[in-house]
Amino acid sequence: MAGVEQIKIEPDEDGMRLDRWFKQHYPGLGFGPLQKLLRSGQIRLDGGRAKSDTRVQAGQLMRIPPLAVDRKSGAPVTARTMRGVEDGDVLSRILLYEDDKVLVFDKPSGLAVQGGSGVVRSVDSMLEAWRNKKGEKPRLVHRLDRDTSGVLVVARSRLAAMKLAESFKKRETKKTYWALVKGVPKQREGKISTWLIKEPTPDGDRMRVANHGEKGADHAVSFYRVVEQAGQNLSWLEMEPYTGRTHQLRVHAAYIGCPIIGDPKYFEADQNWDFPGGLQNRLHLHARRIVIPHPDKGSINVSAPLPPHMRQSWNLLGFDEAAAEDDG
Repeated sequence: MAGVEQIKIEPDEDGMRLDRWFKQHYPGLGFGPLQKLLRSGQIRLDGGRAKSDTRVQAGQLMRIPPLAVDRKSGAPVTARTMRGVEDGDVLSRILLYEDDKVLVFDKPSGLAVQGGSGVVRSVDSMLEAWRNKKGEKPRLVHRLDRDTSGVLVVARSRLAAMKLAESFKKRETKKTYWALVKGVPKQREGKISTWLIKEPTPDGDRMRVANHGEKGADHAVSFYRVVEQAGQNLSWLEMEPYTGRTHQLRVHAAYIGCPIIGDPKYFEADQNWDFPGGLQNRLHLHARRIVIPHPDKGSINVSAPLPPHMRQSWNLLGFDEAAAEDDG
């Protein structure tokens, strides 16, 4: 146990409930012990007493007495903070799950999964650092857009990659995404079914909704539900892609009139709509959870925490992550 600590509240933690802050920094501290420390005044915020539902503010100092649990170390890995850090060390810091067949990473927003035009560093290139004694490099089995954060499954061997890829192909894998979108869908939950086609543009490939039977178009199906909303201006959607088309969720959100905040390709708003102050203009789409059959037996069920820019938005809007009840 360490002595008394004074920890400064970070800018992206502004507006976070105190109990959520402790869950983030001290996941081993239960709710009961936290309440006892608060009631006795051993935990203080800027020298004063606080309650579990107190909203912390950036720059405040949290007084932490000696605790029997360790503090979660290390700031969240972002495309910025990983600069200058060796590939193997970055992979270790973003690792969520591992066994002898499978790795699951929490891919930061801004990090490409594979190389391409203008891509200096990608998950695929970084995996070179984790070749095994036989010289096998871990293999990607699915993709995430560069600016989408969250769970990314990687196979340790060729055979494991084949089995995992088959699970995706047979749609035995459940993927859950969280998105912050403009407006509120007319229906609280529903199914989106369209045909999508890829078109080249000066700014890169872009998907558009196509007519049934249009040459080169693929069928795309997504499911969504509204978890919480901030008036009629913004809403938090939980989305599940049934198919796996390029930019599918981004196009489908825009298709129902609720484009994802910070989406540079598909976000359009009328002149009367103002971008909410305090929110970063970055893609608010996060691969929250994946449930996939294990190559040997059973299944893997892994969730990834919100990236810093989305956590900041959730705090500002007063959204409670527990409202989604997706970790059961």
